[in-house]
Amino acid sequence: MSAEAQARADDPQETSRDTESQTGSSADGPQATTRSTGARAGSGGEAGADGPQEGGRRREADEQGDSLPYGLPGKPLTRGPFLFGLVGGLGVLTAIAIAQMVVHSLSTIILVVVAMFLAVGLNPAVEALQRRGLARRAAISIVFAGVIVAFTLFGLAVVPPVSQQLADFVAAAPGYFTELSRNPTLRQLDTDYQILQQLRTFVTTTLGPSLATGIMGAGLVVLDGVFTTVTLLVLMLYFLGSLHTIKAYLLRLVPASRRERTGAITEQVLSGIGGYVAGNVLISVIAGVLTWIFLSVAGVPYALALALVVALTDLIPLVGATIGAVLVTGVALLGSVPAGIACGVFFVVYQQVENYLIYPRVMKRSVDVTPAVTVIAALFGGALLGIVGALLAIPVAAAIALIIREIVIPRQARY
Repeated sequence: MSAEAQARADDPQETSRDTESQTGSSADGPQATTRSTGARAGSGGEAGADGPQEGGRRREADEQGDSLPYGLPGKPLTRGPFLFGLVGGLGVLTAIAIAQMVVHSLSTIILVVVAMFLAVGLNPAVEALQRRGLARRAAISIVFAGVIVAFTLFGLAVVPPVSQQLADFVAAAPGYFTELSRNPTLRQLDTDYQILQQLRTFVTTTLGPSLATGIMGAGLVVLDGVFTTVTLLVLMLYFLGSLHTIKAYLLRLVPASRRERTGAITEQVLSGIGGYVAGNVLISVIAGVLTWIFLSVAGVPYALALALVVALTDLIPLVGATIGAVLVTGVALLGSVPAGIACGVFFVVYQQVENYLIYPRVMKRSVDVTPAVTVIAALFGGALLGIVGALLAIPVAAAIALIIREIVIPRQARY
């Protein structure tokens, strides 16, 4: 044994250090071997390992590309403060644009809503004909033909008397001037102040052009009314024919767990609206028929036209019957004072019969709304949309009351 080995054997610390160095070298050997092996395999085997993965990605992209005709979506944009402000500003501008479009197209929206309202109201008549064995198309054709006949009769009853009265006034206008010129008092005033000359000048220079402009405007109003009526009838026919399809499509937007209950509530709302429209039309027909019978017996001229005016105004809730009664009574007073008084008495008595006998019996199965809610709804509807709003307010209030009764109140009762 050499002196160096003897010294190491005699020194325990040196022996321990030698043992640790040997153990560390032997322990690091496999790791070093693994690292060297991985380094050697990385250069040659990386391409081989990534090849199948890249091919899989490409096949998956191709399959998704087949299902997405516009390609794969890109990465989402980074959500920063600038993007947040930009999206918020675009949202505000979009809301303003939508509001402007609604305001400018309000008349069209009202026309569509009224057409849908009338279609829902006429649907009970169509279903009644279907229960008698007719196909839905045939039933819709019969109901639509009845509506066309009603509009035609109204026009034939109202337009000729108005045209005749205007023609009579125009033909009698020169005679009125002649009679005025023969009056002694007026002749004296004309000698002192030239009243007739100033009247002729006013008629020729101011009243004549104004009347011509008014006639042109009235003609445009009539044409616009005819166009609106035709559009309303076409939309009503479309909605009446596709009512079940529209309802089924809208119900598909509801979650499947709530679809059955929503469908039942929708059916009840639609039946209530249909019953209200049918009942309101029936009450108006009764008012028109009774008014025509009374005016014919009383000898009031243009009894049919005035009766149609009463039937039309009676459709307006709250004030419609009063408006029609005042108009007809005023026309009757112009012809004869006793006839006008008789008309006033007749309408007072009939309003009591309609309010306390006819209306409750007809409307008891259609809408379930308290009188206070009816008045408030009609006032709000009239303030928002005029006559159309007053007509739509009561069934809308009935639908809201039904939803509250069937959904809100039971939910509140559970908690």
